[in-house]
Amino acid sequence: MKKIFILLVCTLLSVSVKAQSFIGAWEMYHTTPLGEKLKSVVIFADGYQVITTYEAETGRFMAANGGTWKLEGDTMTEKVEFDTDNPERVGSEVSFKVTNDGKVFSIVGENMEMKRIDDGTPGALQGAWLMSGRMRDGKEETRDTSGPRKTMKILSGTRFQWIAYNTETKQFSGTGGGTYTTVDGKYTENIEFFSRDNSRVGASLPFDYELVNGKWHHKGLSSAGDPIHEVWSIREK
Repeated sequence: MKKIFILLVCTLLSVSVKAQSFIGAWEMYHTTPLGEKLKSVVIFADGYQVITTYEAETGRFMAANGGTWKLEGDTMTEKVEFDTDNPERVGSEVSFKVTNDGKVFSIVGENMEMKRIDDGTPGALQGAWLMSGRMRDGKEETRDTSGPRKTMKILSGTRFQWIAYNTETKQFSGTGGGTYTTVDGKYTENIEFFSRDNSRVGASLPFDYELVNGKWHHKGLSSAGDPIHEVWSIREK
């Protein structure tokens, strides 16, 4: 009877982890031995994720890694597509046990507890997207998204992050992110970190956005002030 009870509890725990969605954004604050206060943010979209660490007060970028993810029972498996600290990990898979009560998720055996920021809502653009083209003179110039060189943008309900990388060369080209809003056709990014230029931290960038046949049209001025009209396509698993 005792053995059956233990098996029942284990089964219920496994089902609980399966039932709780990881989709959305999560955060954790931690302090280094030198007294630096760091912030780590994880964004989970359907099939893809990214985790980034930066200084909480200045926004100075520290590190990022991510790629694909899947959950089987209480075991999460990630395949690394980019890693700023350890590029040699690109292409490898790592599995670990997780817990998730809906408000906090943890990696078993690690000093890591991430608190939920959002559950994927209210973001009109929630998901993982790949830059698939640009509009020039009213025509779309398409870009091959099947190759190793990618520019991906992952959005939760309130957080965004873009990442440029190459899975073949394991080269990481840059990233930036923070919070965003979508109101009346306006998509606004509020930058909290930017690996290429820390002076961009704190800026708010407004864009026009529109979903056309499932594609995200992103139009406005880049962080450098250049006019852009990008086309993004949802990334399939």
